[in-house]
Amino acid sequence: MERMSVDEILSHLDRMYPDAHCELNHANAYEMAIAVILSAQTTDASVNQVTPKLFEKYPTVESLANAELKDVEQCISRLGLYHNKARSIVNFAKGVVENYGGIVPDTMDDLLTLSGVGRKCANVILSECYGIPSLAVDTHVTRVSKRLGLVYQKDDVNTIERKLKRKIPKERWIKTHHQMIFFGRYLCHARSPKCGLCPFVSICHEKNKNL
Repeated sequence: MERMSVDEILSHLDRMYPDAHCELNHANAYEMAIAVILSAQTTDASVNQVTPKLFEKYPTVESLANAELKDVEQCISRLGLYHNKARSIVNFAKGVVENYGGIVPDTMDDLLTLSGVGRKCANVILSECYGIPSLAVDTHVTRVSKRLGLVYQKDDVNTIERKLKRKIPKERWIKTHHQMIFFGRYLCHARSPKCGLCPFVSICHEKNKNL
């Protein structure tokens, strides 16, 4: 198997996805936080279909904190796990109002105290809302980083985050996160990846290449 440096990998990603960005529609930190919580185990496109109605009904974190759970469920019922997600976002809003004065916090430690927020969600909020260098590891980033040999197959998401942050320049964390998501979402699929279009096929660790 051929080898490719991290710089070479990043250069390829730059050429492929120079404008990679967050595809969750949002207007502020409150909307971003709710959208990313809702995005667990579903697509950004699906989330974008339900959030306009949700944010029209609950335009502020205070209004969501005071919402009736059944009404929130109705707004997001098109999403999988909507019962649990409705409970998570209402409790998230209550936590923000009660503990942070209605302002979505801007530190990892504080974000992790809130309902529905794990490291992936927190990293997205920090990077998208506050421009703080962060690197969220979702299913796409996990798959891509393993196939490119940047991490081991056995590594969990926390290990992957640490290794990627060590290998990728800090000023590139946010950009590379989005590029890896675009690569995984539009080319390097979990099933039937478009290997014939991939510049990394010679270094790829995926055993079931689709050539």
